[in-house]
Amino acid sequence: MRGLLSLILGGAVLWAAPSGFAVPAAKAAELGVPQSPLLTIDQDKLFRNSAFGRRVVMEIEAATARLSDENRKIEERLVAEEKDLTERRSRMSPEEFRKLADAFDEKVVAIRRAQDGKERSLGRAMDQQRQAFFEGSFGVLAQLVQESGAVAILDSRSIVLSSNAIDITEIAIKRIDAALGDGSRPAEAGDPAPDTTPEPGKDTEGPKDDPAVSPPSDTDPEGR
Repeated sequence: MRGLLSLILGGAVLWAAPSGFAVPAAKAAELGVPQSPLLTIDQDKLFRNSAFGRRVVMEIEAATARLSDENRKIEERLVAEEKDLTERRSRMSPEEFRKLADAFDEKVVAIRRAQDGKERSLGRAMDQQRQAFFEGSFGVLAQLVQESGAVAILDSRSIVLSSNAIDITEIAIKRIDAALGDGSRPAEAGDPAPDTTPEPGKDTEGPKDDPAVSPPSDTDPEGR
C-alpha cells in the first residue's frame, strides 16, 4: 500500500494515487464518499477533532499546566533564597558573598536549562504523537482515495478556493476514530506501533518520559 500512495505532510499534496485505483462509483455512493479526482482535507482539524488528537491535546495541556505550576513554585523559592542572601550580605566578607552569589547564579542557570528542556520535550511529544496519528491513519485515508476514485488529497489550507463537496475531513475523522479510537489502547496483533521515541542526544537535560503520558517528577530541579 505504501508503494501505491505517498504522504507528504506539510505540503499541498497529501496523497497521490495511480490511475485505476478506485472502487465502483455505485459502491462509493453507498459509503457516502464523494466521487472526485481531487479531495481536500484539513490536517489540523483532522488531528485535533479526532478522538486521538483530543486525547493528546488534553494530555499536553495538562502537562503544560503542571510545568507552569512547577515553574511558579521554583521561582518563589529562588526569590526567597535571593532575598535571604541579600539580607545576609552585610554579615559577610565580600569574598564570601561573591562565592555564594556565584553559586546562586549557577544554580539559577541550571534550573532554567532544565525547565526549558522540559518545555521543549512537551513540544517534541506533540510532534511525535501527531506523526503517530497520521501514520496510523494511513490505511483509512488510502481507502477513502480508493473509494472516491481520486488521484490526490490536497491540504485545504493550501487551496485558495474549493467546494466543500470534496472535503473528506469529517468522513475521515469518523473512520479514523473507529479504527484508532483515542490511540491509548495497545496496537492490534500484527500492527506495529509507531516509534515515538525521542531521538538520542537531543535535549538530554529534559525529562526522559513522554510528558504527554507521564506527569513531571515530584523532585524539582533544585533537588528538593
